[in-house]
Amino acid sequence: MNTKNIPSIKPVKKPKVNVITLGCSKNIYDSEVLMGQLRGNQMEVVHEAEQVNKDDIIVINTCGFIDNAKQESIDTILQYSQLKEEGKVGKVIVTGCLSERYKPELESEITNVDAFFGTNDLNNILHSLGANYKHELIGERLLTTPSHFAYFKIAEGCNRPCSFCAIPLMRGKHVSRDMNELVNEAKVLAANGTRELILIAQDLTYYGLDIYGKRNLDELLRRLSDVPGIEWIRLQYAYPSGFPMEILDAMNERENICKYLDMPLQHITDRMLKSMRRGITKQKTVDIVNQIRDKVPGIAMRTTLITGYPGETEADFEEMLNWVEDTRFDRLGCFTYSHEEKTHAHSLVDDVPEEVKQERVDAIMELQQGISFEINQEKVGNTYKVLIDRKEGDFFIGRTEFDSPEVDNEVLIDAAMHYAAPGSFVQVKIDRAEDFDLYGQIVK
Repeated sequence: MNTKNIPSIKPVKKPKVNVITLGCSKNIYDSEVLMGQLRGNQMEVVHEAEQVNKDDIIVINTCGFIDNAKQESIDTILQYSQLKEEGKVGKVIVTGCLSERYKPELESEITNVDAFFGTNDLNNILHSLGANYKHELIGERLLTTPSHFAYFKIAEGCNRPCSFCAIPLMRGKHVSRDMNELVNEAKVLAANGTRELILIAQDLTYYGLDIYGKRNLDELLRRLSDVPGIEWIRLQYAYPSGFPMEILDAMNERENICKYLDMPLQHITDRMLKSMRRGITKQKTVDIVNQIRDKVPGIAMRTTLITGYPGETEADFEEMLNWVEDTRFDRLGCFTYSHEEKTHAHSLVDDVPEEVKQERVDAIMELQQGISFEINQEKVGNTYKVLIDRKEGDFFIGRTEFDSPEVDNEVLIDAAMHYAAPGSFVQVKIDRAEDFDLYGQIVK
C-alpha cells in the first residue's frame, strides 16, 4: 500500500487551563484539587500564569467574603472577559464563593463568561472542560504552595450562626471529611516532600460531629502525627465556643503538633458578642484563653477581630482595646465590619462610619505592633527550629513553629553567611528582633 500521499494526522492538543485563585487558603486547596484532577486527565494546567494564549481556558476561583474581596474577584473576571472579547484567551470559567453567592447577578451583568459554577461543583467544572472526575486521584493535588508545606482541608462548610458571616451561604453546612481519606492524603503529600500540614476548615473544632457523633479532632491529630515525614501540624480556624480541650493533650503529647492555635474571637464585649451570635461571653472568652495557655505553656495564640460592627460604641471599642493590651496575643489581625446581604446582621443599621471603623483597626494594629515587638525581644538569644520557605534578596527566610505562612512573623538569615535549602529545617539562634521579623544565625 502506498502511504506517501496520505496526510499525517496530528493529535489534537487540548488547550491549556490557567487557574486563578483569589481569597483564602480554602480556595487554594480547592484550586489544587481541581488542578490535580485536570492533570490526571492529561490536561496541561498552570496556576496564575502571566502569559496567556488565545486558546487558553481561564478558570477563576473567586472569593465572596467581604467587600474588598468581592471587588477583587469582579475586577479579575472583567479583566479576563475583556481578554476573551479581544480574542486573547479562549474561554473564561468562574467558580468559587462569589459565583456561588451571586451567580444570577453575575450571569446577567457579565455575559461573555462561558460558565459560572459554585463551591461544590467540581464534577461539573471538570465535565465542562472535557475531563472526568477520577476517584483514584483522591488525595492527589497540584500544590501551589512550596512543596514543603500544604494547606489541608479537613471539613467544608459551617454550622455556626455568626450574624456577620456569609460563609454558610457560600459553603453550606459543615461536612467533615473521612479520617482514613485524610490520613491517606497526608501520606501522599509526605511522600512528595511535604513536611508541614496546615489544617484548615471554617471550624476545625467541629470536626467529626457529623460523621462520628463526637468532636474528633484530637484523634485525627494523633493519626496525622503518625504519618512518616510530617514534622509540623498546624491548627487554623478554631472556634472558641465548645472548644474541645483534648486537642491540647494531643499537642502536648506529640512534638510534631505545633504549639500554635488560630482562634478568631472577633470581639470581647458581652453586648457585641451577643449581637454577633457567637455563643460565648467575655468571661468565658477570657477563661478559655487562660486555660489554653495554662495547659500548653508557650503556645502562640493568633486571633482576628472586627471593628465597626453595627452598634459598636466608643466604649465597646475601648473595652476591646484594653483587652487586647491585657491579653497580649502573639499574633493578631483586625478587619473592618462588612455589611453582607442575607446575613443576620444585615437587618441591623450599619451605623459606624467607614473612617471610624478604619481608625479603630489602625489603633488595634498599632497596639499589637508594640506587643509583637516586646514579645519578639524576649526571643533574642534563644534558639528555634526553623523551616526555610525561600530565598529572597540577601536572606533565606523561614518560620518557627509559632508562625503560619503569609500572616505571621518570619525569620531572616543572612545568605552571605549561611546556606539553608528551602524546605529544610535548621536551628537558628535569634540575635535581633523587630516588630514582625526575627534575625538569626544557623547553629549546629
